[in-house]
Amino acid sequence: MRLLVPVLSLAALLAGVFYLQPRAMSYTGLNLLFNLAVPIALATVAQMLIMAVNDLDLSMGTFVSFVACVTATFLNDTPLLGIAILAASIAVYAILGVVIYLRNLPAIVVTLGMSFVWGGLAVLILPSPGGEAPAWARAIMTVKPPFAPVAIFASVLIAVVAHMIVMRSSLGVLIRALGGNAKTVERSGTSILKIRALAYGLAGLFAVLAGVALVGLATSADANIALRYTLLSIAGVILGGGEFIGGRVSPIGAVIGALTLTLAGSFLSFLHISPDWQIGAQGAILIVVLALRLLLNRLESRGATR
Repeated sequence: MRLLVPVLSLAALLAGVFYLQPRAMSYTGLNLLFNLAVPIALATVAQMLIMAVNDLDLSMGTFVSFVACVTATFLNDTPLLGIAILAASIAVYAILGVVIYLRNLPAIVVTLGMSFVWGGLAVLILPSPGGEAPAWARAIMTVKPPFAPVAIFASVLIAVVAHMIVMRSSLGVLIRALGGNAKTVERSGTSILKIRALAYGLAGLFAVLAGVALVGLATSADANIALRYTLLSIAGVILGGGEFIGGRVSPIGAVIGALTLTLAGSFLSFLHISPDWQIGAQGAILIVVLALRLLLNRLESRGATR
């Protein structure tokens, strides 16, 4: 039931796009429709890991932008230094998870503050749009596999990997348990600090991959290249069946939610809706989908009580 709404939403949007623009029903058309789906899906999985421990990351967009700037400069020109910077940024993410818990700080405030830090670092690295994507990143993101565009295969791979980590591994069970009932996890003798550090570190890793993938597609970077990813990642998790509390998340649903949000922009363009109104229209689509999910959840609850 948790996956039903995101799947139906994606199918409905895809059907609408194909109806409005039949030429989109082709290899090239699908490639154009889902071209930016991979970095959004990776950022959504990163946000999902933070939300799984009952936190919220408001720095996701600026962090992905920072990673993009590092990728287009240091990672391209001096790969070892670039790898060291990205590894250090993942470590910072893990430390943030620990600090938030030890000092009992609200994650929203801390991550909002970090958004200014990441944004400032991005501007220092790349004051104006520029840089160049590493050849290997560009090659990976532009490869043309048979039958379907690389974005489709990559999205499926991301969904499978995230599902195995969050739903099938012992670490994933502990992360979801921490979000559901932290006191029970503490009584079991498991270190909450370790779980939070690993959850935040994994989120940082997926966000780094999102930034690298984005540069591979854009071929260059900008300090503001991924600012919208903060809201898109949160919306993708919620649209995919996740919730703000209780460690209730769906990795596959999150990726489907990211694909749906990616497709929504093209659908609205085919409807000839002005770009000035598209953000509001996307919000309206999200509200309708969430209302439908709430209705299905209530029907499911009623069925369970009978």
